[in-house]
Amino acid sequence: MNWIILLLAGLFEVSLTFCLGKRAASGLAFYLWGSGFLASTVLSMTLLAKAVQTLPLGTAYAIWTGIGAVGTVLIGIFVFKESATPIRLFFLFTLIASLIGLKIVSY
Repeated sequence: MNWIILLLAGLFEVSLTFCLGKRAASGLAFYLWGSGFLASTVLSMTLLAKAVQTLPLGTAYAIWTGIGAVGTVLIGIFVFKESATPIRLFFLFTLIASLIGLKIVSY
């Protein structure tokens, strides 16, 4: 169950970076995206704190940041139209493989 909580925490980290990227808007949208950023941050940190009660701290933190990094790169590519060069995709793949490896050896 705590692995699911950690996954949710990582997804809220992706959400907070998405809101941060969209916060470049002006007017009311600026404040709405800012509110989404704050809510996502609180939820992400709360879920991470819950997950590390039973998961190894180093592994949980690395996976949490990894989910955030992978998700943010994918959001950047698909939503913000950032480049998807082969070398960038290669390193994204190695990050995903590392996260899977950490999960496998964490017990």
